[in-house]
Amino acid sequence: MKLNKNTAAILAGMMMSTAFGGTALAATADSFTDVPKDHWAYEALDYLAKDGIIEGMGDNTFQGGRTMTRYEMAAIVAKAMQKSGGSVADKAVLEKLEAEYGGELATLRKQVEANTAQIEKNKQAIERVNLHGFVRTQWDSDNIRDADQKDRNRFYMNLLGDFKVSDNWTAKFQLETNRHYARNTQTGTTHSGSDGTDTGRIQRVWADGWFPDQKLWVSVGRTWRGLGFQNILYGAEADGVQAGIAVNKQGLQVSPFYMAPTWNGCDFSLGGLAVFGPVGHNCDINVAYARSNKEKWFGNYGWVVSAATNLTKDLRLTGDYVRTGAEDNNSSKAVRLDYKKTDLNKRGSYSLYARYIDFGAIGDISHDDEWGSLQSDSRGWILGVRYVPWKNVEWETLYEQAKTNHSTDKEYTRKLFRTQMDFHF
Repeated sequence: MKLNKNTAAILAGMMMSTAFGGTALAATADSFTDVPKDHWAYEALDYLAKDGIIEGMGDNTFQGGRTMTRYEMAAIVAKAMQKSGGSVADKAVLEKLEAEYGGELATLRKQVEANTAQIEKNKQAIERVNLHGFVRTQWDSDNIRDADQKDRNRFYMNLLGDFKVSDNWTAKFQLETNRHYARNTQTGTTHSGSDGTDTGRIQRVWADGWFPDQKLWVSVGRTWRGLGFQNILYGAEADGVQAGIAVNKQGLQVSPFYMAPTWNGCDFSLGGLAVFGPVGHNCDINVAYARSNKEKWFGNYGWVVSAATNLTKDLRLTGDYVRTGAEDNNSSKAVRLDYKKTDLNKRGSYSLYARYIDFGAIGDISHDDEWGSLQSDSRGWILGVRYVPWKNVEWETLYEQAKTNHSTDKEYTRKLFRTQMDFHF
């Protein structure tokens, strides 16, 4: 690097002093690949590099023949000033350097401040938007009647977006798309691999609010909503609003709601109250009561009582009981036993589960059918396993055997084998 005489003299004095630690220049490692060990400046350059005063060109070279700009020299001076802690003579050298490059140092400070402000601005902009979800490949072997037995043989994507509005509010959307395997469908709308007019569009939009001082949350808009731990009383898309507030230090919440189901032909809405959270050392509850504004097939009300407890460190038991206002076949029951949990960040983690279901023909308002695996008027069991073969990838396989239409003379044994792999992002 080419320097004027004053600069060279000052830099030489800085190198030969002991301002950077008080020891002799006796470096032995190579800091720059293009500076020979027998070069007159080798030890000084190696010492300054190890002390963080100079950095070279970023590729382990120094390029000593390149002309140094005053800004580059000012950057070196600034680093030296931060390292300074030596003798009066050392400080005098730095004062001379500061006087020589004061203008450039001021410019660098302004640039650093501007860069810092821009980085913070970019960080805030990035944090305002979050896209996440998963892509699934799924295959079923199913003898279900009165339905497409191959409807779940598909590629599926669930895309969710979060947009920060303020410290209290987040706007959200959900997009689902189905792409059935080619030549592997039965119904006319999916015969060519197309899946209707709605798939691939944004189906749900809503906003979530959180007010920590009041321990209050609010959700308003069209989204998927559920009641009970296993979403048996209700588990489907709905327009509406729901809020929740903690009523004790353990986290028990009271949650009023209003929801209007969105499926074709639906002409009623539900209002009610849910209470969920821990109620003891090892017991969680999720109870809800919903009332319809119209008399429907389920009467005009429904309620659910759910409870869950840890039998051991790795064994969790969950049970739901549901009742509706219908005259007959008006209750549903479900019990679930889970062993361990999968961790998407931990390759090789797994979980096992066993379930028993007894769904009345009118034993709920609209339960979550879990992608077609749970039918009304069914009684049976399910065994399943989940496994994480790679980070953020979960493989699930289940087998179900259930007496379906068991309240009618059309009862049959449904057998479902399903395997699917979810790629989370």
